[in-house]
Order: sequence, then C-alpha cells, then structure tokens
Amino acid sequence: MHVHHGARRSGAPRVTLLTEGTYPHSHGGVSVWCDQLVTGMPDIDFDVIAVTGTGREPVVWDLPGHVSGVLSVPMWGTAPPGRPPRGRSRRRLAGAYERFLTALVDPRAEDGFAPALHTLARAAADGELSPFLRGDTAIRALTAVWTRPGLAVREARPTLHDALTVTALLEHALRPLAAPPPENGVAHAVSGGVAVLPGLAALERHGVPLLLTEHGVYLRERYLGYRTAPYRWPVKAVILGFFRLLAEETYRRAALITPGNRYNRLWEEQGGADPASIRTVYNGVDPAAFPPAGPEPEALTLSWAGRVDPIKDLETLIRAFALVRDRLPDVRLRLFGGTPRGGEAYRERCEALAAELGHADAVTFEGRVDDIKDAYAAGNVVMLSSISEGFPFTLIEAMSCGRATVSTDVGGVREAVGDTGLVVPPRDPAAMAAAALELLGDPARRRAMGEAARLRVIEQFTLRQTIDTFRAIYHELSTGGRESTGRIVLPAPAVTGTESLTG
Repeated sequence: MHVHHGARRSGAPRVTLLTEGTYPHSHGGVSVWCDQLVTGMPDIDFDVIAVTGTGREPVVWDLPGHVSGVLSVPMWGTAPPGRPPRGRSRRRLAGAYERFLTALVDPRAEDGFAPALHTLARAAADGELSPFLRGDTAIRALTAVWTRPGLAVREARPTLHDALTVTALLEHALRPLAAPPPENGVAHAVSGGVAVLPGLAALERHGVPLLLTEHGVYLRERYLGYRTAPYRWPVKAVILGFFRLLAEETYRRAALITPGNRYNRLWEEQGGADPASIRTVYNGVDPAAFPPAGPEPEALTLSWAGRVDPIKDLETLIRAFALVRDRLPDVRLRLFGGTPRGGEAYRERCEALAAELGHADAVTFEGRVDDIKDAYAAGNVVMLSSISEGFPFTLIEAMSCGRATVSTDVGGVREAVGDTGLVVPPRDPAAMAAAALELLGDPARRRAMGEAARLRVIEQFTLRQTIDTFRAIYHELSTGGRESTGRIVLPAPAVTGTESLTG
C-alpha cells in the first residue's frame, strides 16, 4: 500500500526508514524517535517501509510533506500474490532453501546463510517465495534437513507438525523480502530483525548503504519472547537460529551501527559487528518540551508511564508496591499508558495481581494520557521496571521534568541515570521497594536528584544533538557509502551545554 505525500527535491539525501510494528502505525518509544528524526529534518527526503501486522493498521502519525511514501508490508493476513516457480527456477530455489535451512540447524554450515538468503530474496521479488513456502517441497526440504545424523535438533525428534509450524513461521518472517527495496540513498533500519530484510536486498542489488539503529537488542528480545512461547524445542531452535544468523549478517553488512546505548554495543560486537563500525548515539528529548514538573502530589505516589506490555514487567512493580505499602499505607501507584491490541490479557493479569495482593484500591491503570508530562508530575518518584530497554524515553523525559527515578538496570538505563536516580536489578521486587522507600522518605534528596537529573539531560541527552548527529551520518553515507565498502566512522559530537535548551 503506497501513501504518497510531497515531491522529491534534488540534492537532499534520500533516506528509507525500515520499521517493524512501530512508526508510522503505532505509538511508543521507537515511533516517537522516528517522528522526532523525520520532523527534525525537513531538509531530508524520507520514505518508510513498515513491517506491520495485517496491513490494515491506520497511519497514526501526521506525516510531513517530505515523507514521500509509506509502504506497509503485512507479516500476517492474506498471503502475498504470486505463483510457485517451475522447472529450473524451482530447482534453484529448492536448493537455496535447503542450504538456508541447513545453516539454521548445523553450525558447520552457517556460511551458507547469506548467499541462500539472497537467492530467496530474488525469488521473493519475482513473487515466487511465498507460494513456494506454502507448498509441499518446502516441508519435505525441512524434514530431510533436520533428520540428518549428528544434529542436535534431530535428537529432539521433530514431528511433521513441527515442520509445518516452522515453515509457516518462516514464510511470514520472510515476507518483507518481497517489498521493493530502496534503489538509492540510505536504508536506515530502526530495529534489527525482519525490518532489515529490504535493506539487505537493497545493499545486495543496488549497493544502498545500510544504517542500523537498535533501541532494544532485537535478538535478546526474541530469546526472551521465545523462552515462554508455546512451541516445541525444534521449532524454537530453527526460528532462533534464523534470528541469530540474520542479526550476524546485518551486523556484518551495515555501513554503520548506531546503538542507543553502550550495553547494546556488547551484543553487537558479540554478534560479529566490527567495533570500528559501531557508534553510540543516545536518544534525546527537548528540555523545553519537558520543563520542571512543579510541586509534588499531596498524597505519596509512585508513577509509571509506558505501554502495558510484558517486557515492561509491571508484575514486579506491583509486587514492589505491595511491599512499599506495608510500610506506607497511604501510598498510591498510578500507571499511565495504553494497552496495545492483544495486550489486554496482560493488563488483566496485572490488575488481578494487584487485587490478589490486596491493593486493588491503590493501583490505578489510567490508560493513555493526553499529555505525558502529567504522568511524570503525578509521582513523587517515577518508576521503570522493564526487563529490556534500549535508552528509554520515559526515563529521560521524567529526568527532564526534574523527577527522581527508580529504574531497573537494563539496556542503557544506568548510562541515562548516572547518579541522579536509583538503579536496581530487574525482576527484584524487594530491591525496587527498598529504593522507592528510600526516596519516598527523603524529600530533600528527591529534590536534589530531580534537579541533577534535569541538568544531566540538558548536558547530554538533547534532541538537537541526536538530530544533528543523524543528519551528518545521512550526508556522509549517501555520498561515501556507495564507493567505499570501508566503514564510515564519524567523530563523536561535542557535548553542548545550555545552547541546546531551546531544543
């Protein structure tokens, strides 16, 4: 589905954002970041290739005129059109698919992943991959590959049902290969994983440089998600093998990788990224848009803001709150943020937990809030309980509003907070409760921390710094990325002081 907006301008770099489940079809941290980038650079032409759920999702952001097109690539819903290959092209595709599967289950054959993926990409472009993966040949290829002697997956006795499940999951995961890849400019993947597939195709086919920004570590989040997924082990082994090899190929081929924090860098280096191609670029906020929040609430309150999602681990927060309330019976917990479609059961589970612990009267789910600043102002202390984060906006926004925070030690949280808030281990209600009690009992310390937090944002995490850095990267890659296969490394930006206050 193409949505056309403004006309192209000559001379401006063309940037194609590659997204999955975020901008411009949903709200949330990564979408905010994309919107900031796009609206902050009216001098750059943008396109978006957005991997979505069904393709029926509405665009929820106002797209400025310099966003020329949005192509939605649905992962689910009706299968894409096309017809299965015949004759020689069928044999070629079957051979490549077999090498692709072998790479996923046999550590000795991992080198075959990238060339096989490119053959699959060409078949996808011709409309042949999806119909092929829905036919019997694909199932037979998998059952032949994973029952070879000496493979770990064979020991788990995969069944025909497992083979059908894996093949269906791969058919959906590879659908983005059928999107027409960008032919020039820069492809900027704003997460790892399937969103990168059109970028790898663009690099292979047209030499378009690939820029990768990971907020959370996509592969780590897949491991967290699949640990509890309702699939048998052979299914998980193959699918996680796919995500791991895709991550490694992306890290290897990206001209530049710009993680949102130093923690992600470790995962990326572990995954084979050349350290010289990695440069940390922190998320920024506009300190003028998040001014000091003013007086604290009358009743002692812990507040939280975000989307209601298992990765935010609200259960630990609710358990911690129960321990705080044992000591301070009048304290309240207010949770601000929407529940994404499909997340209703998780919210109900959290509400049930609060009731079961006897605190239903003091825990409120406030839903989406018109002005997120109200969510930060509502707390004496702002909480963050996630088990995975990149460089969380809610945290730097709360800091910019001058609130003291208690957060879990995940992703770039420690880098964001420094000593202007308390950081506790994830999934540890007792530690979180102890930190919250420490701050709730000490108004002077809260105030000092809040003031220090705002200063830290102004010095290190302003939106202007982020946008200027990415603008420089886009110009650099679009002029030099094509001729040189070498890495492009830009100097770190100087930390500016108060001039960035105006945003």
